[in-house]
Amino acid sequence: MKSLTKYISYIILPAAMVFTSACNKKLDVKPGQQISPEQIQTEDDVTAIMLSAYNSLQDPSAFGERYIFLSDLISNPDFITYQGTFLNYSQVNTHQMQKSGSIPSDVWGRGYVTINTANIVLANMSKVSAANKATLSAEAKFIRAITYYELAGFYGLPYSAGNVDKNPAVPLITAAVISPADLAATKQPRASVSAIYTQIIADLQEAAANLPDSYSEKKNKSRATKYAAYAFLARVYMAQHNYVEAAKAADVVIQSGEYTLVPSFDAEFNNSALSAEDIFAILQTSQSNAGTSNNGLVTFYGLDQRNDVTISPDQLAQYDAGDTRGKFYNYSSDSSSITTSKWRDLYGTIPVVRLAEMYLVRAEANLRAGTSVGDTPLNDVNAVRNRSKAIPLATVAADDVVQERRLELAFEGDNFWIVKRLQLNVGNLKYDDNMLVFPVPQREIDVNSTLVQNPGY
Repeated sequence: MKSLTKYISYIILPAAMVFTSACNKKLDVKPGQQISPEQIQTEDDVTAIMLSAYNSLQDPSAFGERYIFLSDLISNPDFITYQGTFLNYSQVNTHQMQKSGSIPSDVWGRGYVTINTANIVLANMSKVSAANKATLSAEAKFIRAITYYELAGFYGLPYSAGNVDKNPAVPLITAAVISPADLAATKQPRASVSAIYTQIIADLQEAAANLPDSYSEKKNKSRATKYAAYAFLARVYMAQHNYVEAAKAADVVIQSGEYTLVPSFDAEFNNSALSAEDIFAILQTSQSNAGTSNNGLVTFYGLDQRNDVTISPDQLAQYDAGDTRGKFYNYSSDSSSITTSKWRDLYGTIPVVRLAEMYLVRAEANLRAGTSVGDTPLNDVNAVRNRSKAIPLATVAADDVVQERRLELAFEGDNFWIVKRLQLNVGNLKYDDNMLVFPVPQREIDVNSTLVQNPGY
C-alpha cells in the first residue's frame, strides 16, 4: 500500500488517453513512474497533464465507478443489495467498513492523485500563454473542486450536521507535489467542512467565470465547461441549504440553451458520446474505461457480467404504470435478480450531471427558498415527468421533488446526498451516524500523525 505522501507524488499519463490528439509523448510515462519538474517545460506539457486529470476521474475509484456505486450501496439498503463475493463492497452495503480496507484507501488515494494533478497544472501557469492561462487554470480548479466535493462527502460529516467550522473533512492541499522536497506539504491535518466547501466554491466560481460555454471540437466535448461548473455549484449550494443560490446556478444552466432533455429516458444512457442532456460526463472506450471484469459500473450492475447487485421490487413499485423509467430495468432469466439498465454497455458514457437534475434542483430550491427563479416548480418537475410519460402532477411540494429525484436519478449516486442534506435515516442509522462516514485510511494515519480518525473506527 502506498501512503498519501508517496501516492500523490505520482500522476498517471497513460499512452492510450481519451484525448489522444493532445497526448504529449514526452510525458507518456507508465503508471507509478514519477514525473520530474524538468519534464514540464511548455504549454503542451501542462495541457497534457491537465488532460490526464480526466483519465483520473475515469478511474474506478472516482466517477468511473465508486463515487456513484458506493453512494448507492451505503445509502439505499431498502432498494439495493450487494450479493457478490467481494467483501469490501459487502462491508459498504452493510455499514461495516474497515479502516484498513481497500475501498476507503483507494478512494482517498485516487482523489488525491486527481487533486495533485490539478495542483501541478496550477503550479505551472507560467509556462502557459496569456491567451490560455485563465481557461486552463479554471479547468484545473473545476476538477480539484469536484474531487474535494466527493471526498468531503465520503469522509466528513455533511454540511447539514452543523458545526461546520470544527467538523473535520479531509486535508486541504493546494500545493503541487512533484519532487521529494514537496512531500512535507502533504502532511496536513483534516481541514474543516467549512474550509473545504469554501475552497470548492471559490474554485467553481473561477471555473464558471473562465471556462468556455462549449467546445466545437469533438475531441474536447467531454471537457469541463462553465455550465458544468454552475451545475456543480448548484449541487454544493443544495448541500449547504443555500437554496437561493442553488436555484440561480441551476437556472443559469437551464437558460443557457446548451442542453436539452433527450426525447426518451432510455436515450440518455449507454451512449458512445455525450448526449444533448449531459452537462458533464465521463467518456469510455474499449481502450480507456473503468473496468470490464472486477471494476466499473457495468461490471456490478450488468446481468451478463458479475450480477453482484440486485434491486428490490419496491423500487419499481414507486413508478406510475405508464412511466418508462419504471421499465428501464432488467430481470435475470429466473427473475431472481433485478438491475437497472442505466449501466448496461461496458463502454457507455457515464453521465455525472445532466439537465434533468438541474430542473429538479431549481424546482426544489425555489420551493424551499420561496423564490421564483426561472419557471415554476410544477412546470420544472413535469418537464422531467412528461419526458418519461409519467402522470403530470397537479401540485408540487418540496418533498415531491425529492421523490422525483429518487425516480429520475436512481442508481446514479444521488440518494446519498439526499440523505445527508435532508438528515434522513438509512435503515436504523441516522444521517450523521459514524457508520455512514468512511474511515480515514489507516495507512494515511500511519504516515501522517496530524490526521484524526473518524469516531467508530
